[in-house]
Amino acid sequence: QVQVVESGGGLVQSGGSLRLSCTVSSSNFNVHGMSWYRQVPGKQRELVAGITRSGRTNYEDYVKGRFTISRDNTKNTVYLQMNNVKPEDTAVYYCDAEVDVGMLNNYWGQGTQVTVSS
Repeated sequence: QVQVVESGGGLVQSGGSLRLSCTVSSSNFNVHGMSWYRQVPGKQRELVAGITRSGRTNYEDYVKGRFTISRDNTKNTVYLQMNNVKPEDTAVYYCDAEVDVGMLNNYWGQGTQVTVSS
């Protein structure tokens, strides 16, 4: 059984910082790529950043230079350090993990709300 749990969301002022965490419980399976997505009501979920198991990262243009994704493979945990946040970063942030359960499956967390006040 695989569970994905995000934490760290909350209310932050514009220009402030926040760090999100996502832990994948999969004691018998390897976790491969991990990504952060976000979604606002009425819009499609969009990619924020991703990281491979080896640490290669990719970022969407609207967070480059402000957000940093990292991971700790010993803890099956991925982080999203959010700096210089803007009101448009307000969204529910979701973690996606690719887990090898015999085949690669994607597992999602329940999401964590990030609200940036102006």
